[in-house]
Amino acid sequence: MNKGDHMTKLDKFDFPTDLSYVLDNCQDVIVPTSRTELLAMALGNPEATSFEVSYEVDGKPITEANIVRCKNGVVVNFPEDYMRRRDPDCLVVADDGPTDKPQYEELYGENFSSLRQATLDWLTKQELIVTPFMAGGRAHGYEAVLVAPRNAAFFACGLAGLQYFIDIDDYEGKFSPKAVIYLAPPFRHTHFAGKQVVVHNRLPEIYEIFTYNLYPGPSAKKGVYGFLLNVGEREGWVTAHASAVNVITPYENEIVIMHEGASGGGKSEMGESIHREPDGKIVIGQNLETREKFYLQIDEPCELRPIADDMALCHPKIQNESKRLVITDAEDGWFLRVDNIRQYGTEPFHEKIYTQPSEPLVFLNIQGVPGATCLVWEHTLDSNGKPCPNPRVILPRAMVPNIVNEPVEVDVRSFGVRTPPCTADRPSYGILGMLHFIPPALAWLWRLVAPRGDHSPSIIDTEGMVSEGVGSYWPFATGKRVTHANLLLDQILNSPATRYALIPNQHIGAYSVDFMPQWIMREYLARRGSAKFKPEHLIPARSPLLGYCLESLKIDGQYVRKAFLRPETQAEVTLEGYDKGAKILSDFFKKEVVKFDVPELNPLGKKIIDCCLQDASLEDYIDLIPMKY
Repeated sequence: MNKGDHMTKLDKFDFPTDLSYVLDNCQDVIVPTSRTELLAMALGNPEATSFEVSYEVDGKPITEANIVRCKNGVVVNFPEDYMRRRDPDCLVVADDGPTDKPQYEELYGENFSSLRQATLDWLTKQELIVTPFMAGGRAHGYEAVLVAPRNAAFFACGLAGLQYFIDIDDYEGKFSPKAVIYLAPPFRHTHFAGKQVVVHNRLPEIYEIFTYNLYPGPSAKKGVYGFLLNVGEREGWVTAHASAVNVITPYENEIVIMHEGASGGGKSEMGESIHREPDGKIVIGQNLETREKFYLQIDEPCELRPIADDMALCHPKIQNESKRLVITDAEDGWFLRVDNIRQYGTEPFHEKIYTQPSEPLVFLNIQGVPGATCLVWEHTLDSNGKPCPNPRVILPRAMVPNIVNEPVEVDVRSFGVRTPPCTADRPSYGILGMLHFIPPALAWLWRLVAPRGDHSPSIIDTEGMVSEGVGSYWPFATGKRVTHANLLLDQILNSPATRYALIPNQHIGAYSVDFMPQWIMREYLARRGSAKFKPEHLIPARSPLLGYCLESLKIDGQYVRKAFLRPETQAEVTLEGYDKGAKILSDFFKKEVVKFDVPELNPLGKKIIDCCLQDASLEDYIDLIPMKY
């Protein structure tokens, strides 16, 4: 198809002036009509088995990505370790609208307009791909486009797998983008010293995202997320940073769990089957000092019907009178991290999809041999010789069995926390038990602070406890913290029938537990269904910030050891170690919540923050917003 044919397709768009200028003057333009077409372009031509994505910088070619064609898809690897995961500080705001984020002019000492024009001029010298999609999904999404150089077709293919791709030939009426992503990789070297930078420019007529790197996490995924959050700021709703799953017991009880959390908080894992030993047993945890393992046997696990993996649209048009939060998936595909699949048979359900997909997939940071099958447990090695902690697969929702497509009511909103080991000798915030129930006021506080936790595999900065910020989606937002704090509090107040839980992963005190707490919690809560907890079932946690813990937990006739429910009972932790860890947690919360104590904050939010700063009791939080359990 020649340029003239594609220009005819462009007649179906209503572009802003600057984008029209770029497309009128570029070397060539392609408007793909399918993801299959983009896959064929990813390696330059359909016959190629490997391809280098490179650009000229100061007269020298620089390779940004290497691509190979495997039997089950295309495999993308980045030469630099740094480009294999998201830089948490990559978002920059170019406009002068309300924001708490770094602004381009403050960081670089000049207005963004000159670089913006240079970027548009560079694009006019390229062969371009224009990929239309709906940000936020088909039913309630917003028209948007990606403009990318042709040799970055893998990037466009990845975006088409993540977002709801539009075949412009089938689109009725004019396609009028509300957002546009401009991809220009060489500027990472010429203007930003090799760093990942994604510039958000919130113009009155259109939301622009200038992405200056080829790792799709900060742009094709989180950049689109930033646009949706901006729409929500203006319209009064939120896109939650969450996965969700419909859990059905062997006795056909059903429950919907929405799991939120910062990077590494277990969102994708909430939709995974329980990992088992070869004999079928489940290792609840292993004592780090004695190396003793503790087991659980669940012969008939619950059926899982996935709903969302990372972004849950809480659009006002889908809310109802149930007094529960109603959500639907904001994506059309999932950016799944597979670092926990280290060998064959770890997660058979997903391994089968990845190895023998119904259509080719896009793999990142995984070893690939041309013509062979890409195996997701063979992770690319970083320069230190260790496997990259952020191997990814882009999995279209249509390929996930038993997927739920309609809006659902949320029964339980859980929040995941990646916790380090805690002992009396080395106290830390790893004092969470396997399952905590928390009142709505505390649920709001946890979403304000959103601890990133220990050794997150998805991003560059992973050491120690760091706040990912409001809603755990703050790294992707462009507005004001207080705006989102108020929106989240309104959301909680409007959903009084939804319950709240807190779940650790990786460690409980002196035990290594991986993501087992949330898998066991999922089975336990589904079996209980809507049954209310009696007072003797719940006891106040020793730290008020942790709400209630369980006195006992019985599943399929087996009790889980109290050491996993109340870490202070562990001999390695003791009350002294727990209390030191509780102080670490409390001090961290106090440091973070004061950022939200501004005049624009909802007065009820002000009272909740005061409770935190004054070391209030659990009952004080419940008095502010009643807890129904």
